[in-house]
Amino acid sequence: MLLNMHIKNIALIDEIDVSFNEGLNILTGETGAGKSIIIGSLGICLGGKFHKDLLRDESKDGLVELMFSVDNEHIKAMLATLEVYPGEDDEILISRRLNQSGKTVNRINDETVTVSKLKEVADILIDLHAQHEQQTLLKKDKHLFILDSFGGEEVAKQKTLVSESYRRYIAIKNKIESDSIDEAEKNKQIDFLKYQINEIKSANLVVGEDEELETAYKKAVNSKEILSTVDEVHKITGYDSSISAGDMVGRALNQLGRLVELDEDLSDIYSILGDIDGMLNDFNRELSTYMKSMEFDGQTFGEIEQRLNLVNTLKSKYGNSVEAILNSCDEYEKEYNKLLSYEEYIQNLKNDLDKEEALLLKYSKELTKLRMDTGERLSSLIKASLMELNFMTVEFDMKFNSLDRYTADGMDEACFMISTNVGEPMRPLYEVASGGELSRVMLAIKSCMAYEDDTPTLVFDEIDVGISGITAQKVAEKLSVIGNKHQVICITHLPQIAVMADSHYIIEKNVENSKTLTNIRQLTKENEISEIARLLGGENITDAIIATAKEMKGLADMKKLY
Repeated sequence: MLLNMHIKNIALIDEIDVSFNEGLNILTGETGAGKSIIIGSLGICLGGKFHKDLLRDESKDGLVELMFSVDNEHIKAMLATLEVYPGEDDEILISRRLNQSGKTVNRINDETVTVSKLKEVADILIDLHAQHEQQTLLKKDKHLFILDSFGGEEVAKQKTLVSESYRRYIAIKNKIESDSIDEAEKNKQIDFLKYQINEIKSANLVVGEDEELETAYKKAVNSKEILSTVDEVHKITGYDSSISAGDMVGRALNQLGRLVELDEDLSDIYSILGDIDGMLNDFNRELSTYMKSMEFDGQTFGEIEQRLNLVNTLKSKYGNSVEAILNSCDEYEKEYNKLLSYEEYIQNLKNDLDKEEALLLKYSKELTKLRMDTGERLSSLIKASLMELNFMTVEFDMKFNSLDRYTADGMDEACFMISTNVGEPMRPLYEVASGGELSRVMLAIKSCMAYEDDTPTLVFDEIDVGISGITAQKVAEKLSVIGNKHQVICITHLPQIAVMADSHYIIEKNVENSKTLTNIRQLTKENEISEIARLLGGENITDAIIATAKEMKGLADMKKLY
């Protein structure tokens, strides 16, 4: 449930901090006191638009924070799918801050999140029925959405089967359309593919040979310079000249050998120089062998150059490596074979389409049946709820029509049907309901949905629009009943609803230091009577009105006991 709401620097609000309780929380206040600001701020924290012009003081940040308590294991599991976990006290803090530059920062438990994720989390924790939301009932497509939501996991699973089958069906259909060609075009493609395949295969390419050819070509092109330099190195390190390294090391070794006979301490040094002489000998032999292998062969060079040109030509056509060229050849062969058996290929696709269409039709019909059964159950519950809301002769049902096409959402079109008077035929809800009736229908729907889901907190902004008298009392009783299972927060201007409050708050607008400020505070039992009296009598509150307010509150408290 919603434990606390903290609002700072928004519209007429400087800073407020209010804690809510279980059951039915009622908010009242004079017209213009700022009730819409409170609900608007709540909507902002649930992912609504947060504009810079909402800031009371543009030099300061605007902030809205909501603290929730989560003790329902199913709700925790749903949050876990979004990688959101309550803290040690099973609490979740949602906050949105708008800084002076107009940038919004969204956080859940101090972790920055996207606004889309914030909305997903908020949808699990709270259901906000903002003022005039009942107008959505005038949109026929919303009726099916309400029905599917009521159907829960069972309907959701069937809808998934339909949508996945529809995706496959459309994919096959598009494949048939994209691959359909006439005979002349087919033969043209076959000839071209055959040419490409033959060109690649006749080259007898080997993976990695392009790199080997590049190395060999580079070596052959630079062979003259390589041989000249290697020959010079061979002379410098060899034994053919008195100034060559090999000759000088040999002479030094002979001189040192005579001294070893005179002083054995020179034996280690002599051994080292001997190793150097041996290594220089080995080096010269290897260099000589390399020079013999580097003899330039014009014919071999021509073959390398020709092969490299062929590989590079194929690369420019079919891929940037030998492996890529061979992969292209495989794809061409697949396409070539497909075109050779084109009629069979298309027929197989059509067979697949027929199978998928049959499956899609089956899933769609099963979804329709499930929706009809769910619609019958929902309509019965809504009718019973409407009768509790003073629709004494109401009839309520759901009408289904079948679409002449497949969609990812099934083949159904549905709308709520209602008759509020004896003898009147049932007509679509969006054609006949008045504002007050829509409010009660929406409340009836919300109450039915509330018993099917685990949403902890329900918020109603002026659900009492267009009603009064006994009807208002019935609405109040319905809100109280919902409050037995869920936390309910409701803004109202009717005393019949206010008296049912488990916790009563007043929203006020005051002038402080030449500034108009909106505030909210929880009323004591004594102050509740005064506020109910104000709702009853307006500016002139008499003793009789006070007595009536006390009586109404007492009757409401008794009503809640039964």
